[in-house]
Amino acid sequence: MFRKLQLDARRVYLFIEVAFTVCFCLFDTASSLYLITIAGLAPFQLVLVGTTTEIFGFLFEVPTGVVADVYSRRLSIIIGYVLLGFGLLIEGLFPVFLPILIASAIFSIGFTFISGAKEAWITDEIGEEGANQLFLRAARFGAFAWLAGLGLTLLIGANNVVLPILVSAIGTMLIGIILMVIMPEAGFHPAPREDRNTWQHMRHTFKEGMTAVRSQPRLINLVFIALFYGLYSEGFDRLGVKLLLDNFHLPVLFGSNQLSFFVMLGAIGTVLSIFVIRFAEKRIDTSSPLAIGRAMLLVTGLITAAMISFALSPSLVLAVSAMLAVDIIRGISRPLQTTWINQKLDSKVRATVHSMFGQVDAIGQITSGPTVGFIANLLSVKLAVALSGLLLAPATIFVQRANTQSAVEADLAAESLPAD
Repeated sequence: MFRKLQLDARRVYLFIEVAFTVCFCLFDTASSLYLITIAGLAPFQLVLVGTTTEIFGFLFEVPTGVVADVYSRRLSIIIGYVLLGFGLLIEGLFPVFLPILIASAIFSIGFTFISGAKEAWITDEIGEEGANQLFLRAARFGAFAWLAGLGLTLLIGANNVVLPILVSAIGTMLIGIILMVIMPEAGFHPAPREDRNTWQHMRHTFKEGMTAVRSQPRLINLVFIALFYGLYSEGFDRLGVKLLLDNFHLPVLFGSNQLSFFVMLGAIGTVLSIFVIRFAEKRIDTSSPLAIGRAMLLVTGLITAAMISFALSPSLVLAVSAMLAVDIIRGISRPLQTTWINQKLDSKVRATVHSMFGQVDAIGQITSGPTVGFIANLLSVKLAVALSGLLLAPATIFVQRANTQSAVEADLAAESLPAD
């Protein structure tokens, strides 16, 4: 019906990244302060909110990924943004623990409709090489969008920390509605049904995704890397703001709350991220698994060191510097991991494989979240964050193993080339 209004896939992908980055910035910047100061959640409750998100992510990640491979990636993405916005709306309207848990579940289900489907959609539309280049470009555009989101957060949230969350909710639902009009889907070819009913077909596609992972030793190592990235992240994401509020006197720069302080930190981190991501774009060969793997080894080690420094810093300046370092380096790790996974995947299982990695990350967060929250409640938030940083360290072992496998594959490919 809207075929004449559909835009070029690259432009649509960049629109999605920019628009949702602005919306998510509004939510993300205000959310922790809102949960701590307005909803009054304790450390263990804060982590349970994250655990609820990850449990529903774990349950729905692969089924929704298979739906994207079977029916329509475009439809899956549209549904996802509408559900995301609805979940955010519930959280903003009801500052009570149980409704916030329900909102987290809805948000998580919405995200699973997008996770994997978005990467698979753009890869089918413009090809693997074009998509791999676009991922880093989109990350750079996203950094500028995050700056815009920070400015908007300060404008509307300096005296009301709830308002950015509500605006984010409405904006996210609007993204889904706009995509109904402008989003093309010309490169998608459903995985063959082979006369199966829906659940049989889903199971068949999932098995093919598992086969794709098992057939590439590099991907098997990436599964373990995703697990350890999930294990460490809950401590930082759910307790980072709590650590600062509990241990340091944070200035109120504008308005009547500390939101402006976190906006300022976000702005500094985003500006630095723009330069770091641009540097990575120029220096990292996204067509080479080995080049990406070497970058991931450095990134993983730096995140571990910065997390521990953040937890143990005796002064606000040092703590904030370490916190910024974690955020900036993680901004590089995400597109690198996506590109690493995306290489040499069969189109018909691409969304499923990406979703499987999202599920592994969720397992890590589900496993570590309650333990980290319990330690924070019983002992200290600082100790919980420090232990979270240590949980990432083993990932370097699997990054190195993946690099070794990539080097072997490169040697074999070179040997198979005909001699001059």
